[in-house]
Amino acid sequence: MNEPVRVLIADDESLVRAGLHAIVAAEPDLAVVGEAATGVEAVARARELRPDLVLMDVRMPGLNGIEATAQLLREPSGSPKVLVVTTFENDEYVYDALRAGAHGFLLKRARADEMVHAIRTVARGDSLLFPTAIRDLALSRVPARERSRELRTRIDRLTAREQEVLRLITAGLSNTEIAERTALGPETVKTHVARVLGKLGVRDRTQAVIAAYESGFATTGRGSGWE
Repeated sequence: MNEPVRVLIADDESLVRAGLHAIVAAEPDLAVVGEAATGVEAVARARELRPDLVLMDVRMPGLNGIEATAQLLREPSGSPKVLVVTTFENDEYVYDALRAGAHGFLLKRARADEMVHAIRTVARGDSLLFPTAIRDLALSRVPARERSRELRTRIDRLTAREQEVLRLITAGLSNTEIAERTALGPETVKTHVARVLGKLGVRDRTQAVIAAYESGFATTGRGSGWE
């Protein structure tokens, strides 16, 4: 039997922590190993307890969830997955947390089954991708005049097929869906995705989507507006 996913819950509201704790603890494959009420405490507890995943509130006093996420992901001995928790999907803190390396975000109003699915998705190494929300946040935060030339240069160096794969990643498609759309085999798609991430110098699909918008490669959403 596999060991349960070890989860640390970081939120400055005790009621929110209690609710998340109850949801996580009810699942046999998940386990709460600790809680934190501040960003500083979250970093310290993560270093002490070595959780597999941290549910990180983005708005906490002192050290916020963005800075705490960045600190955790710089740990030389290995870092946990980070799933940021927020009240509003258009919270600019969410975008900054994703840029800092968070693997996805979760709304506090989400249903219990949605929260559990999100935790399992991130714990197994997949990004929790909400392309529309990332698009809206990116376009509101990065005006055309501030688009990254360095990122655009990296994207321009991708092959035509790799650029196509990046467009489909940005539209929120999974590897299976990309394979169906392009008539490529699943392993071939997996290889292309790995090459795209490597050439862009990003860790996961979420970071690739951010790069696509911050470079100006993507300007709207699925099916239209590609530059």
